[in-house]
Amino acid sequence: MPLMKHFAAPAADDTSLDEGPDAWLAQLAAPEAAARRAAAHALGDWPEAVPVLLCALDVETEQAVRSALLAALGRIGNEEAAAGLAACLRREDAWLRNAAIEVLRGLPGQVAAVIAHLLVDWDRDVRILAVGILDTLRHPSVETWLLQLIEADGDVNVCGAALDVLAEVATDDARAPVTRLLERFDGEPYIAFAGKLVLGRLARSA
Repeated sequence: MPLMKHFAAPAADDTSLDEGPDAWLAQLAAPEAAARRAAAHALGDWPEAVPVLLCALDVETEQAVRSALLAALGRIGNEEAAAGLAACLRREDAWLRNAAIEVLRGLPGQVAAVIAHLLVDWDRDVRILAVGILDTLRHPSVETWLLQLIEADGDVNVCGAALDVLAEVATDDARAPVTRLLERFDGEPYIAFAGKLVLGRLARSA
């Protein structure tokens, strides 16, 4: 699944509003996309702007402004921002889902506060996307989260996605859970392939 890369904050197009966040908040509703983009960039320095940035992301149509809003949320990087970005995984907009995943991958500490809920979400697609967050997430609990998932989840596609990531991060702790998963999904070709790949890599590294 291709993901959008590099949500670097754009340079502000207007530096005249330096008195605080209120003017920038108002400018988020400006008719000119360049003004909205500059406001989004500036508000990345104000954690209290997270709710407004998320609301703006819901209605914004200009791609450059949307990227600026995501960059601002990533720069703020608190738990409120992470929770709002996690909610984007439910959106129909594929670009926004993938872009939110990319930003969340850069917030390992904050993702820890939301990932447990995402990995047990009622929606299988959300669980798969949550596994995608873990793909390159630099957090010491990634393997633990994935092993808990494959022990509990009954969906073959979710477990297959988890095995894909485990192939890169698994330690010997994964051996027994992956073996049990192979037994549980006996006859599922992709689980057999991916599970044996994980176990084979563990055997070669032993």
